[in-house]
Formats: sequence, C-alpha cells, structure tokens
Amino acid sequence: MSTRAQIAIEVRPGEWAHTYVHYDGYPSHMLPALAPWTPEDILAASEIRQVRAEGIEAFERPREPVILPCPTCQFCHLYVWQDGVWVELDRETQAPEGATP
Repeated sequence: MSTRAQIAIEVRPGEWAHTYVHYDGYPSHMLPALAPWTPEDILAASEIRQVRAEGIEAFERPREPVILPCPTCQFCHLYVWQDGVWVELDRETQAPEGATP
C-alpha cells in the first residue's frame, strides 16, 4: 500500500505547483528525505515515485504539476517549503503540523 502525498511550491504569488509523490509520503520518512532537496529540485522532477535523501525517483513520463491558488491537500499528506525548511501542513488548518492556532 502506498502513502501518497503532495509537495506544494509557490511559483508565483497565488500560484502553487503541486507535485505528486506516490510512495512513502508519511512524515517520518518524507521530512528527512526532503531535507537535502530544494524546491527547484522537486519541480524539476515533476511527478515523483519516491523521495529519498540520496535521490529522487521520478516517473519515466511525468505529468506536469497541478497549479492551484493555495497549498491544497488532495492525498494523505501535504508538504511545503517554509522559511528554508520543508514542513507538513495540517489538512484542516493549512498551518504547519503541531502549530498552535
């Protein structure tokens, strides 16, 4: 069973590219795996099978990222680049996981 996720990257004000991740999208894997990668690295991959600290495994024929007006969680987890680090956003509040409202 795959844990699907998305990585949302602001490409312009009000435009967020959402890159699909097929495997291992749970936070205990994704946050350390994303740490060495920049938003540009993720966008270059377009559509991702799996992210690891050692490499990004992209699909052979990737689809372009979906552009939405704000970070939007459509799968199990959503990650964004915030203040120079990757964070998981809460599905309901769209705030970083564990942040107090």
